[in-house]
Amino acid sequence: MILGLYACLFSVVNGCSAQTNLVAAELETVHSETFLYYLYYPEDYDAKTNHNFPILLFLHGGGEAGAADLEALKSGGPPKLIAEGKQFPFLILAPQNPHKKKWWNTSALMELLDTIVAENRVDKNRIYITGLSRGGGAVWELAAQYPNKFAAMAVVCGMTPKPYASWINRKLPIWVFHGENDKSIPISESEEMVKLLRNLGNEVKFTKYPNTGHNAWDKAYTTEELYDWFMAQKRQN
Repeated sequence: MILGLYACLFSVVNGCSAQTNLVAAELETVHSETFLYYLYYPEDYDAKTNHNFPILLFLHGGGEAGAADLEALKSGGPPKLIAEGKQFPFLILAPQNPHKKKWWNTSALMELLDTIVAENRVDKNRIYITGLSRGGGAVWELAAQYPNKFAAMAVVCGMTPKPYASWINRKLPIWVFHGENDKSIPISESEEMVKLLRNLGNEVKFTKYPNTGHNAWDKAYTTEELYDWFMAQKRQN
């Protein structure tokens, strides 16, 4: 009888303990991000007051993250070309990742992009995206998270979250660039992602650079065909 009572009490105590270990609750979090950024306007933007222009979102690599100012962005990609005098037929938004070691905050990036689009004469069906290295990885992520946002994307030596391949819009034109001797992010990353996407039905251009290491961006972003290719793309619903 006494043993039975102890067993009952033990069961009740354990039951109460199990119930109190799982607590339902709710908390609304708020996380803000502050971006420094360059915004480039085409030479004829002010003259063509009734014209909506495409826009290219460019995401830099890890080397430019967390720098004290925006000058670091001029070391590669479209900002470097603009500093050298090149002109583009579309707006270019080039934000800086404020965190030296952290991944790009993609939700905050989209808020920035949407704000720039709303405040300027932008063709919402011609929003392009590109990035290199860590920024290239963020481009893959954005394409998966916002499959109906972009008209085309180009990734240069980017980290590839391969499970995202199934989430990317099948109609999204994609161009991938990578150096064959890349020791930081092996070319196999891009090769496997391109294979997955093509098997799923995506249109993917793939440019491999022999005798080239991680810095594939100097060659990729001086490829004039890339910008003609962007301009030929329009978002398909």
